Parts: sequence; C-alpha cells; structure tokens
Amino acid sequence: MSKKYLELLTPENSQLIIIDHQPQMAFGVQSIDRQVLKNNVVALAKSAKIFNIPTTITTVETEGFSGHTYPELLAVFPEHKILERTSMNSWDDQNVRDALAKNGRKKVVVAGLWTEVCNLSFALCAMLEGDYEIYMVADASGGTSVEAHKYAMDRMVQAGVVPVTWQQVLLEWQRDWARKGTYDAVMDVVREHSGAYGMGVDYAYTMVHKAPERVQHGERIGPNPANK
Repeated sequence: MSKKYLELLTPENSQLIIIDHQPQMAFGVQSIDRQVLKNNVVALAKSAKIFNIPTTITTVETEGFSGHTYPELLAVFPEHKILERTSMNSWDDQNVRDALAKNGRKKVVVAGLWTEVCNLSFALCAMLEGDYEIYMVADASGGTSVEAHKYAMDRMVQAGVVPVTWQQVLLEWQRDWARKGTYDAVMDVVREHSGAYGMGVDYAYTMVHKAPERVQHGERIGPNPANK
C-alpha cells in the first residue's frame, strides 16, 4: 500500500466535492434511507465549513431533469458557485477540473449520487488522469439499489479509493479535543446530526455538566397528580 493512504485527512491536505445531491437523483436512491442520506451530506458540508475545507458543488441537468440542490445543503454555502454539467462524469467538465486543481490538494473527499455512475466514473478518472486520492463518503452517497452501491464501492476500493463515513471524516479533521477553536462547532454538528451519539452529548452537557438546554422553551409545569 502506498504510504499516501496512511496519511490522515487534515484540514490542510484535503478538499471536498459534492456531486449531484439533487431531488430527482435522490428519488432513485434505494441503498440508504433518503432522509438519512440528506442528513449525512448536510452534516458533511457543515463539517467542511468548520475546518475551512475547499468545497466544490457540482450539479447535472438542474433545469431539465434533476432539480435544485437541497436547500439545507445550499444554506451551508450560500455564496458558493454551483458548477452545472451535462456529463454524468464530473471529471469530463473542465470547470470541475479547474476548481479541484485551484484548491491544490490531492486528497479529495467525495459525496455524490449515484454511487455506481457519477461517483464511480469521477473517482476512477480523477485518480487515473488527475493523480488524485479519492476518499468516498459511503453514507453520504447512494445508489439505485443496495447491490449497485455495494458493488460500485467494491470496484472503487479495488482501484484504490478509500471508503469513509461522514462522521469519520469530521472526527479525523478534528483529531484532538484539545483543539478548542473548532470543538464547539464540531459538537454542534454532532448534536444535530449524529443521532444517538448527539443525544448522548446533549444529555451529558445538560444533566452531568449542568449546561443550559440548547433551545428555549415554555415553562415546565407539574407534576400535578390527579385526584383518584
């Protein structure tokens, strides 16, 4: 194995590309719950923003077929340019190649739809022709069936793509809880997007460390046992 794959992802050595996270593409996804999929890619985007990771957003046939990128995702990067394509393979679009090259980082974290088409073709071509190292976020990507996603991931791994998950990437970028500059923002993402782990953080903050609740709410009334 090349030693380059032994290097951890850091805020300095990686960039992110988000490919075709659009409604019509999501409608065809059967490999993962689509609400979970959206949660995960938005969490990944928020993670990238925390660490100032250069991020490319690219879309295909927005007006003609695929629809607009999820509003929750665009809200993370409201001023980002969106690179529109006709090609299924993002590598075939020069604007995408230029954006990746401008960022000057060879480790490319990828989240896209569909795994077996847009992700796979981009990954293989970017590795072969651009000498990029691809880190495929499996749970922020989706295929048209469980098998389509699995065998596309298998094919990419055989070619040298590194499979990862969104939370793995977030915590790899953070690496050390002593890094207080990003600690609170990371915990915010965890509490909002990490399911039971996030619930546990909320519980520990409020019940163990006696921190205030995250949201203000109405007065708590009671208990008031009814007369029997």
